[in-house]
Amino acid sequence: MLISNIEIGQLTDAQITKLLFSDIEDDGANGDCIFVAGSSKAIQYRLPKALELYEQGRANKILFSGGVKWNGSIDPEAIALKKEAMAKGVPEKDLLIEDRSLHTLENVLASLLVLNRVFHLYNVKRLLVVTSSYHMKRLYLTLKTYMPDWVQFTLCTADDLNTRKENWFLSEIGRNRVRSEATKLVTYVKQGALRDLEIDI
Repeated sequence: MLISNIEIGQLTDAQITKLLFSDIEDDGANGDCIFVAGSSKAIQYRLPKALELYEQGRANKILFSGGVKWNGSIDPEAIALKKEAMAKGVPEKDLLIEDRSLHTLENVLASLLVLNRVFHLYNVKRLLVVTSSYHMKRLYLTLKTYMPDWVQFTLCTADDLNTRKENWFLSEIGRNRVRSEATKLVTYVKQGALRDLEIDI
């Protein structure tokens, strides 16, 4: 079924799981850069995954994207992530930031300029994409919609406590986040803001 044909209010938990959590496995490929989408808890959950990929040598640059200042922080997401990565031993020369974006689409659009300035965009062949598993499908479709078609994506999920594939439906916070995410995904596809995708649900 195409995402554009989905009626979100009629989906079962199992169908929502397939919608958001299917086909987001890491294919093991190396890339030109690790792309990390910011969030309020990105330092806690997404940064460790990015550092793991970097330390494995799967890419030698990390791009932190996000301009939101969470919980009274003086630093936007990207700068806070950069500081923490440097504190954990990553050289500053290997860290890139995009600190203007306020949501997922802007993460992608604003990062294009950074990637172009550092690599020349046509030289970017593959990004290793890091975000929470429940957010990965929407981020992936945003990348596929707005990034050049020669760029490939390896999806590297970072699980948090309450929105993993196997437990999102067990808590109110998990249900609220995942159902909200599923609604956003379907709505944006129907609006034409994201490319459509066939999903086996």
